[in-house]
This record gives sequence, C-alpha cells and structure tokens, in this order.
Amino acid sequence: MEPQFWQQRWALNELGFQLDAAHPLLCAQLAAMPHVSKVFVPLCGKSPDMHALAGRYQVIGAELAEIACRDFFTEAGMTATTTSSGKHQIWQSGVYQLWQGDFFTLPAVAVAGTELIYDRAALIALPPQMRLQYAAKLQQLLPKAHMLLITLEYPEGEKQGPPFAVFANELPLLFPKACIQLAGIRNLTGQGFARRKFATSQLVEKSWWICW
Repeated sequence: MEPQFWQQRWALNELGFQLDAAHPLLCAQLAAMPHVSKVFVPLCGKSPDMHALAGRYQVIGAELAEIACRDFFTEAGMTATTTSSGKHQIWQSGVYQLWQGDFFTLPAVAVAGTELIYDRAALIALPPQMRLQYAAKLQQLLPKAHMLLITLEYPEGEKQGPPFAVFANELPLLFPKACIQLAGIRNLTGQGFARRKFATSQLVEKSWWICW
C-alpha cells in the first residue's frame, strides 16, 4: 500500500477500519501488559485503543496522515502542540506523542526507552512484502520488545485486502528470533470487521504476544 492510498482513505473519510471503542482483545490483555513507562503504537490512526493504553503508559504513536493526528486530539477535546523533527511532525498533548510521517523513516529517537508495542491494524494493513519490511523496521527500532499483535484470518481467495489475512505460520518468518504465544481469539464470522461487512465464510481475529 503506497502512502497515497492511505492519505486518500483519510481525505475521503473512508475509515472502515476505525473502531468506536477500545478493542476487546486489547482490553482482555491490559492487566497482563508489562509494567513499563511507554508503549509504541505504529500506524495508529486515531484509534481509541490509545486512550485505553494511556491509563497505564505514555503513548508514542506513528501515523502517516495529518488528518488522523489532528482528529485524534480534536475528538478527545485536547489541544496539541506541533514541532518538526526531520521528516516528521510531532503532535503532543498530555501523555500522547504522535509522530506524523512515513513509518519507514521514523527515527530511533521517537521510541527511545520503549520496549512495548501494540499493533491492532498495522501489520494487517500491509501486503506480504511490506509486512516483511514493517517487521524488520520494528525490530530495528526496538532491538528488545514485547508486542501485543492482533491479526485477522479469513480464506484468502474470498477477498482482497486491506485488511489482509495474516496466519500463524507467517509470524515466525516476520519475527524469526521471537517467542510467539497466542493470547486470545475472537470469532467475527457473520459480524464484519470494524465498520465493514465481509462476505467471507470465516473471519477470526487473534491476539498474540511476540517477544524478542
């Protein structure tokens, strides 16, 4: 997915991936999450998951679209300050700091001191080759980390992504040095994904703890 694709989704308000409340698989794991000070949320959009995480952590987000960053703070009734850092614009208010720009050019300083990652809709937004690049970038930015990852599974021939189906056998290829453990399962068959309905015979979300 090229940056223009996602910029256009935000510009046209085509936000079928957006949830109105924190994800149930995140809520189920909050009590088990590590006692650290910061959490990194890649490709964060304006996710309400960040508000759930903010009860425990300083939230560092990475997001491409200016609209998403602006709306996140506006909808929360917050006024953000903005500063520039290289190729990124930093939006900040309270415990939130969003780095707006291309994830693949995000500098290590953005996540300095962070060892926890939460990914609800980043990996599954990317086609296979970009998933490899994304996982490599994560492991470069955070050489040591715990990640709570949410994946989506459906028969691949029944729809085209995004969101893309990501199955368990792909995870060791993306994170070859990691310990990978299934944390939860949520059957969405017949219910749809976020604001979208999929005509798939199966639709399942899974949460994983991935530690390297």
